[in-house]
Parts: sequence; C-alpha cells; structure tokens
Amino acid sequence: MQNRTLVMKFGGASLSTPEQFEAIADLVLKQAAIYPRVCIVVSAMGKTTDELLNLAKQINPSPPQRELDMLLSVGERISMTLLAMCLAKKGHEAISFTGSQSGIITCNQHAEAKIIDVTPFRLLKSLEQNKIVIVAGFQGVSRQKEITTLGRGGSDTTAVALGVALGAEKVEFYKDVPGLFSEDPKKNPDANLFSKLSYDEALDIVSKGAKILHQRCLELAQANQMPLHVLSFKEEFRQFGGTCIEPQGPRSTTPIYEKEEVFSCS
Repeated sequence: MQNRTLVMKFGGASLSTPEQFEAIADLVLKQAAIYPRVCIVVSAMGKTTDELLNLAKQINPSPPQRELDMLLSVGERISMTLLAMCLAKKGHEAISFTGSQSGIITCNQHAEAKIIDVTPFRLLKSLEQNKIVIVAGFQGVSRQKEITTLGRGGSDTTAVALGVALGAEKVEFYKDVPGLFSEDPKKNPDANLFSKLSYDEALDIVSKGAKILHQRCLELAQANQMPLHVLSFKEEFRQFGGTCIEPQGPRSTTPIYEKEEVFSCS
C-alpha cells in the first residue's frame, strides 16, 4: 500500500487567482493524506498562454516555432512554482519540475510534439522523500535537448503519461464542471451527467465537441488501461462525484507512449 500513487491535474481555470491556489493546495493536501505519493500536473494560469501568444505576435506575426515554444512553456512554470510555494506555507514540502526536468521526452516537432518516452527519475526520488511533486504540463524536451510544447490538451496528455510512468492508481482531472455530460451543460441544462464511462464512450463524447478532455490523453489512457476520474475543483459541484473512465482490461505492464503508429510524429 505504501507505493500508492495519485496524479492530479489542474487546469488554468482552477489557478486563476492567489485565492484559487489556496483552495487547490487544500485539495492536494486532502488527497496527500490518503495517497503516500502525489504528483500534480498544472496548466498555465487563466489566459496566460493566450496572452503570451498575443505578445509574441505583436513582436513578430510569424514567430519562429522554437522561440514560441520557449516562450509558451513559461506559463506552466509560473503555476508550478506558485503552487509549491502555497503548499510550503501550509507546512508540506513540495518541489516543482519543468517538463524536461521531469523526463518528458518528445519528438522534435515544435508546437505539436508527441511524448515518446518518460524517464521520471527525479520525480521518483522526490516522491520517495515524501515530497509532493508538481510538474509543468504541456511541455517536454526532445532528444536534441530542445524545449517543445505538446499543443492543445497537452497538459492533460502530460498527466496521463506521468500516470503511466509512475504506475499511478489513477489520474484525477479537476475541471470547472461536475464531470462528463451527454451534451454541453452550459447549452443544455438537461444534459445527463455520467458517473461511469468506457474509453470508447468518452472518446465518442469528445469527438462530438466536448472539450473536457482531449482525444490524445484518452487514447493514451486507453492504450495503457489507465483509470481516469474527471471531477470539479468547485465546492458546489463536489456532491456529484464526477465521472470515472474505467479500464475494460488488465493494465499494460510495459508503458505505451505516443511513439506508437497511431500517435505518429512527423
């Protein structure tokens, strides 16, 4: 039981203000009291990525992709360090890592890089020291030592890849809605909230336009039979319990990343 590991993913909407960092830190500590090893994956705060992209295009309407990746990777680094500081204030030692420091190895394609391997040696060492590990999502490093970003939904994909590499019990995604619905609940208040889904059912919902999880992270979870749990960071939605996306077969004994043909990287 001492090796139980949980990966928790927090998006930009949950990290928009200092007050929200406080609330997220409390959620993390609640889970850390249950799971001996906790790894957090964070997105950039609020609209930070869009703001950085707009800033870049004011300087150069067609910025070099390498430099754009260097710039956009800053957003998640801000989130990871602030959350580590918040947890330290609450008396729990946490340590932040960039994608490259975490061993997120990607192909060399900027802006839409695929994860081809994960070597989480530094994360494992810190987890063994009872530290909460916080990782910058959306980014990695190529074998040529270039910083890369993973494109839309990249932080969710980071979370699943780390869940696979660390042998996590599950990956929790904290969103601003109670879970996965049959339709957008903001457009149809009568949409059904699912308590359980298969990967195929979740992929079908995503293919119809739902933006709660990205297709890439679902495919990666399915390839490795990694359990997922989509729930809300908002207090008023906690009662619903979220949506569990559960394996239909045994967990993969060998990690499968995006180097498989279905995830081919040009």
